[in-house]
Amino acid sequence: MKLAELQKKLIAAARLQAPDERVPYAFEKRITALIAARAKADRWVFWARGLWRAAAPCVAVAVVFGAVALFQPATPDNGNDLSQDFANTLLASAELPDNSSTP
Repeated sequence: MKLAELQKKLIAAARLQAPDERVPYAFEKRITALIAARAKADRWVFWARGLWRAAAPCVAVAVVFGAVALFQPATPDNGNDLSQDFANTLLASAELPDNSSTP
């Protein structure tokens, strides 16, 4: 509900009631000020809170994976050169003969 509509409804309802002497001075002004102050909700605040709460678990996961990688025993290299394997894989289709031209 919009703030202006709420304020109009509250004022209309209050005007239907007879004034009471027990109500403190400027009570309606304080209530409308409280409603106006609560109506402002910033969406970016919720995103910022969530991201800051997620930062600590992300750092913890990174530290755990770093420790695992650091303390993992080194595997021996069996003479495989990754760059050569990669080049052979990419050029494998280029080395195949083109059989589509034969009838």
